[in-house]
Parts: sequence; structure tokens; C-alpha cells
Amino acid sequence: MRVRPNPKAVVCIVYVAAMFMAAMDATIVNVALRTIGSDLQVPPSAMGTLNIGYLVSLAVFLPLSGWLGDRWGTKRVFLIALGIFTGASALCGLADSVASLTVCRVIQGAGGGLLTPVGMAMLFRTFAPQERAKLSRTLVLPIAVAPALGPIVGGVIVDAISWRWIFYFNLPVGIAALLFGMAYLKEHVEPEAGKFDALGFWLSAPGFAMAMYALSQGAIRGWSSPEIIGTGLCGAVLLTMLVRTELRVSEPMLNLRLLGDRLFRTMGLISLCSAAGLLGMLYVFPLMYQDVLKASALETGLTTFPEALGLMVASQIVPWSYQRIGPRRLIAIALLCAAFIFVMLSMVGQESSPWYIRSLLFGVGLFLGHAVGAVQVACFVNIPPASMGRASTLFTVQNRLGSAIGVAVLAGLLAAFGTFASDSAVTVQANAGAYRAALLGAAAFLAVALLFALRIRDTDAAATMRKRIPVKTPDIEPAATAGK
Repeated sequence: MRVRPNPKAVVCIVYVAAMFMAAMDATIVNVALRTIGSDLQVPPSAMGTLNIGYLVSLAVFLPLSGWLGDRWGTKRVFLIALGIFTGASALCGLADSVASLTVCRVIQGAGGGLLTPVGMAMLFRTFAPQERAKLSRTLVLPIAVAPALGPIVGGVIVDAISWRWIFYFNLPVGIAALLFGMAYLKEHVEPEAGKFDALGFWLSAPGFAMAMYALSQGAIRGWSSPEIIGTGLCGAVLLTMLVRTELRVSEPMLNLRLLGDRLFRTMGLISLCSAAGLLGMLYVFPLMYQDVLKASALETGLTTFPEALGLMVASQIVPWSYQRIGPRRLIAIALLCAAFIFVMLSMVGQESSPWYIRSLLFGVGLFLGHAVGAVQVACFVNIPPASMGRASTLFTVQNRLGSAIGVAVLAGLLAAFGTFASDSAVTVQANAGAYRAALLGAAAFLAVALLFALRIRDTDAAATMRKRIPVKTPDIEPAATAGK
């Protein structure tokens, strides 16, 4: 008799493996850009197209993922996306020019855009609301460890072997997850997925692509450049038209009516602001550590790694703290403490002990790990299973936009203050004030998230708590579940 593994364990294994690979890829490539440019004989300025192509492609396919998963099956779409991402990784390693490597990164972005929302939908359909607190122990690997390991592993691979192996690194993980998923994942198809929202897609694809391009390149090319202004305005106009369209059609690709659920809406806004603050800090602080404190790239990677350790510890504690404190107080306290630590980070200087800095970053991971974990536990509690695919897509879109906005705003602050200042006619020093202002900007994002957290009602998330509290009827408009 053939023994089949637990379906819940199967979903966790496949999801974590796939997302670990995708999350590490997002940071491991950055440390190799200079080496890739030198090997392919192109200037460093031309290497930005690799990340631009990936981000734009991801933004195009991300909104489509929910409908595809509902219509064609979450198992099928997830494994196709995983296969695309893994296959494109192999092609990236074989590329012999920047042009071919960029094309392969675009293909990778298409797979990555489908992976996260479809995988999240599988995860939250499999686990009941009261079981989701324990998921934080599973989700910490792709969320925390992979991005933090990326720069360290990437630096070792580039120095010891070849930049091509940062892409080949994905192959064993991707192939193993693909074969395991093909053998044991269960298919789920929504019988009423609805017809394809063509107008929504043709508005979202260029709209999100232009918005992501403007946000990611504004600080590099200049916010006043015609290219950035043009793409940014066009993207904003198309996204405004998308919102109007999706609220009017009966079967939208992005079901914005789900935001009628107070808890889902609030958690989405907290996630957006938290992502902006965290990703913005992780963009600014390594630059500050190298420019102001004169540390090497490897020292910077090792110093920031305790943030991932803090997230790992938080993931083990969240199931306990969530049940005893409740989502409102837990998220609010975590965001307040994290914002305070961001302020402390802005004050470090050359006299600061590296272990003091590492302890602060560990605290960032510990507190934001609680906030992120609690948000994911409570966010989808009032979302019916039939709408889970569209809800996970909407949540992921908000999170990605938050990350891009955070990096764009903080990069804009750095540009406005200037990262270098002249002490004399011949001496140029890093402008520590610019980095401090940017880190305070990251703290401001968390402060905004805190304001949203204070609006949470624990009664809305009662289904996620073992110690039940009186449940009120969810504050969701009748139309919120329409258009599936």
C-alpha cells in the first residue's frame, strides 16, 4: 500500500522550497552585478536592466495569478510557474550577453509573479483560521532567512566559483520541489472562476509595469527626468482607470471589493507600510554602514544577518504571543518597538560597537517578525475559500507596491540631502545626515502602520484564536464576495 504524506505537510514543503528559492534570488543577484558586467564586458550602468526586467515582468503577471489559479487549478499554475522560474534560472547561467541574460530575467519575473499569490492561496485554503498562527514557523524561511542569506551566499559563490552558479544554485531546489509537488500536491479549481477580465489585464499590465519602473529607477535616473515623469504619470493614470474598471465589472481580475472587509483592508495597509519601512531600511542601512562606517560588503552582510535571526526567533514565539495578547496589541507593540529601533539605528556612528548594531538589527527582526506574522494570521480570516486566490493576489500586490514605494521614498531622501558632503576643497566625506534622515523616513512608515494597527478589532479575528471571544458580524459590504 502506497503511503501518501500529509497534505498540509506537502503544501508547506513545496511552498517553502519554491518561495525560498525565489526570495533568495531577489538578493543574491545584486552582489554579482559588478562581476557579471566585467565578464560580459559592459559598464556597470548597463547592469541595472537585469533587475528592471525582472521587476517589470513580475509586476505584469502578478495581478493575473489569482484568476489563473482559480481557472486552471492552483497546483497546475503553481508548478508551471515553478518550472518557468527554474528553467529560466538555468538559461540565465548559460547566457553569453547582457541582452540574453535580461530576456532570461524577464522570463524569471513571469514565473515569480505567479508563484507567491498562487502559493499563498494554496496555503491558506489548506489551513483553517485557528491553525494559521503556527504557519509563522513555516513562513519564516522564505520571508526572513532567504533574503538575508542571499548577499552572503552570493558573495561566496562569486568569489569562489563563478557568477553563473548564483543561477544554477536554484536548480536542485526548484527541480526537487517540482517533482515533489507533481507527485503529492492536490489540485484545486474554482468552479466559478469567471471569464477572463481582458480590460483589467490590459490596464494592469502596463500600469503596474510603468509604476514599478518609475519607482525603482527614479532615484537612479533622477525624479525630474522626462523618462521617469512620463512613465510614472502614465502608470498612475492606467492604475486609476484600473480601479474604476475593477469596481464596475462583475468578474474583476483584481477583486477590489474584498477591501470592503475591514480586517482584510486594515491588515493590507499595515503590510504595505511595514514592507515600505523594512525594505527601505534594508536598502539604506547597508549603504550607510559601508559609506559612513567604512565597512566592507562582507562585514555589512554579516552585520545585517541578525535581523533574519530575530525574524526566526519571532516565528517561534508568534503562535504563543498571538493567542495571549491578541492581534491588535501584538501588532501595535511590535510596530512601536521596531520604529524606536529604527530611530536608534539612525544615530549609530563609527564609535558604535558592531555588536550593539547587530543587537539593534536583531530587535528589528524580532519585533517586525511579530507584526508580519500576526498580520498574515489574521488577514484572511473573513475571506471565503472561493475568494482566497483573488485575496492573496491583492495582498501580494499591496506588499510589492509597499516595498517599491519604501525604497523609492528613502532613495529620494538620500538624493535630496546628498550622500556626500565636502569638508574642504579636497576632502569629500559621506553625508551621515542624509542616511539618518532616510532611516527616520523608514521609521515614519512604521508609525503610519501603527496608526492603522490601532484600528484593529480583535473580535474580527476571533476565529484565529483558541480562546474564543464574542464574534461580531464582519464589517464587509455585500458586494465584497462578488465577482469571483
